[in-house]
Formats: sequence, C-alpha cells, structure tokens
Amino acid sequence: MSRVALRRAVAADAGAAADVWLRSFAAALPTVVRPRSDDEVRAYFHEVVVPLRETWVAESADGVVGVMVLDGDQLSQLYLDPGWRGQGLGDRFLRLARQRRPHGLTLWTFQVNTPAHRFYERHGFVAVERTDGSGNEEREPDVRYEWRP
Repeated sequence: MSRVALRRAVAADAGAAADVWLRSFAAALPTVVRPRSDDEVRAYFHEVVVPLRETWVAESADGVVGVMVLDGDQLSQLYLDPGWRGQGLGDRFLRLARQRRPHGLTLWTFQVNTPAHRFYERHGFVAVERTDGSGNEEREPDVRYEWRP
C-alpha cells in the first residue's frame, strides 16, 4: 500500500469524497436502492457533509481514497474506495474516530452489509438495535452499533 495521509477535509475535497462514497456504496451495497442521484449525493457533500460535519479524508498519491464523517458521537459515514478495502485504512479511520470521540461512538449500517458487521464487531462495536428500515431513506433494514471504552 502506498503512503496514505488522513486529514480533515476542505471544501475542495467534497467532489472527490462524494465520488469515493458513490463507488464504495455501489460496490458494497449493490442491492440497496439509493434514494438520491449521483448529483444529489455530490451536492450533499458540497453543501452539508464537508462544511458542516467533522469530515476526514484519506489521501494517497492518486487522490482521495477514503472518507469518514463524525457527527456528534455518531460515526455517520466510513467509506473506502473499493480498491483500498482490506489494506488497513478502515482500521486507521476507526483509531482516529476513537481518539476524536474517546467516550464512545454509535453508527448505523444496513443489515445486508455483513462485511461491515464483521469489521465493526472486530473493533469492539456491539449491535444494540435492529430496525425494519422504516426510519431511513433507503427503507432498508438496518442495525445500530455502539462502541464504549
């Protein structure tokens, strides 16, 4: 793996971060119907995610290859470019999230995303709630995880 730096996102990163999200979502969740178009996702990253949330990017020589978003005590997003999965980048993002939120974290993931379940459980997260998906835009059954030190 080439050298990758984790750093706070700046406005100029919004498009690249959105593109990582789009590629990752398509690869990891092919059966989940997205309620928003690619352009709406990009606009959301430009208008909300990068300017209003604690957004971090992973940057390699090839550009942005990962994105993590913290919103209060919630790890609201953790997406890696599909070619960068399994190389320790998610582990680095989680270490950073724990440093930034030492009192604990919560997150939601879809029930169909079993690789994410294994990843978070390996890192000490515990499933505390399952829903039928009526509370999310995708209407996809999900699970809430918590990590407490």
